[in-house]
Amino acid sequence: MRDHFAFSVFISVVVTVRNEERNIGDLLDSLVTQEGPLEIIIVDAYSTDRTREVVRGYQEHYDFVKYHLKGGTIGAGRNFGVEKSTGEAVAFIDGDCIANTFWLKNLREELSISKVVAGKTIQIGYHAFEDLERVELIYKGFDITFPTSNLAYDKALFQSVGGFDEWFITAEDIDLNLRAVEKGARIVYRDDAVVYHRTRGSFYNFFKQAFWNGAGRKQLTMKHGRLWQNYRPGEMFRQETTIWSLSRLAMALLGYVGYKFFGWDRSEN
Repeated sequence: MRDHFAFSVFISVVVTVRNEERNIGDLLDSLVTQEGPLEIIIVDAYSTDRTREVVRGYQEHYDFVKYHLKGGTIGAGRNFGVEKSTGEAVAFIDGDCIANTFWLKNLREELSISKVVAGKTIQIGYHAFEDLERVELIYKGFDITFPTSNLAYDKALFQSVGGFDEWFITAEDIDLNLRAVEKGARIVYRDDAVVYHRTRGSFYNFFKQAFWNGAGRKQLTMKHGRLWQNYRPGEMFRQETTIWSLSRLAMALLGYVGYKFFGWDRSEN
């Protein structure tokens, strides 16, 4: 019974992009061959490169590839993609990712019995960045830092918790997971639902990402109160002792403190 239901779960894959001409073709190559039923919804925050043309090329061959324009934050783009979706479940992946051949098959199997499923994300690129681990935030027994580069939700649950909070610069996925757990959902991890995610291609982009991640963590505390007791600082410092991990931490702290005083806006348009 479970196998039949798992096969029938229609999944809408939602991707938000901006200037992903270099990567979007690799992502779509990995998605159009996934086991269905599925649809692929690309939400473009007004790219200025050839992202649109690349996607249009896939639309000519695959009628389940949909393309939309929507500015604003990443959360706003993802909410818009979910609004346009027709699936029973939504799976999120980033424009600079590549999905394993059995990614949706394994997510779909778990979605037949679970409401939130996180897959395994493998970093590829510059080796110094590959080894850096997520700074986990454990809430009510669940790791809520599983990112939307590889995350699937039952659509009804996603809508019932209000979707992404479009105020967030980053950490909108952590906020979503936190609210889902508050509502009683369990976040289930599937290590066979694999996505390959490119690390930042330059030191500048690496430090920029760390800075904005720190600002997003400050937004979390502003919305939900003190969350420090839910981190695992011992694990963080035990595992991350390289110059890159310390640099990332320093930039994240700068973003955290900076947002407290300046409250920047960083929308995608």
